[in-house]
Amino acid sequence: MFVCLCHAITDTQIKAAVSLGDSSLADVKKRLGVADQCGKCARMASQIIQTQLEYEPNFYEVA
Repeated sequence: MFVCLCHAITDTQIKAAVSLGDSSLADVKKRLGVADQCGKCARMASQIIQTQLEYEPNFYEVA
């Protein structure tokens, strides 16, 4: 599903960014550009990030 219409970013892309080590909206924003124009997608993107982090812990934080 499209989350950020301004940049055509999907939930799958956000989940992939989390899998690559991003752990916050700022990280995903830097990688994909989500929520840097109108900002309407910020809440949904944050929820997807949190859900993905609960599902797939970020093991890079341990190292």
